[in-house]
Amino acid sequence: MSFTNPQLLGIVNEHYWMITAQQLRAARALLALDQRSLAKACGLSLPTIQRMEASDGIIRGNVESLMKLIAALNRAGIELINEGAVSESGGRGVRLKGESGSRKKRSG
Repeated sequence: MSFTNPQLLGIVNEHYWMITAQQLRAARALLALDQRSLAKACGLSLPTIQRMEASDGIIRGNVESLMKLIAALNRAGIELINEGAVSESGGRGVRLKGESGSRKKRSG
């Protein structure tokens, strides 16, 4: 996969490369993929996917790895929606409400 591909550069330019661990886990659940299958789909190792999902908040890591991950999710039909952004495709989706919404922390 070439990272000079204009489509992939568009993903970076539109700031879709920012993905949280929660978004990654939700995307994987929507696709009914286990971590191993996702790793294979994006050409990353299983430990890399496990580290990404164990992150707190926005996933930090190698830009090339993040681009591979986002491209694989995009090919599978996942649209990442950043906080405050509008979904352009109009597909069905799930969005986490902001802290001021009705979501409250649960005590465990």
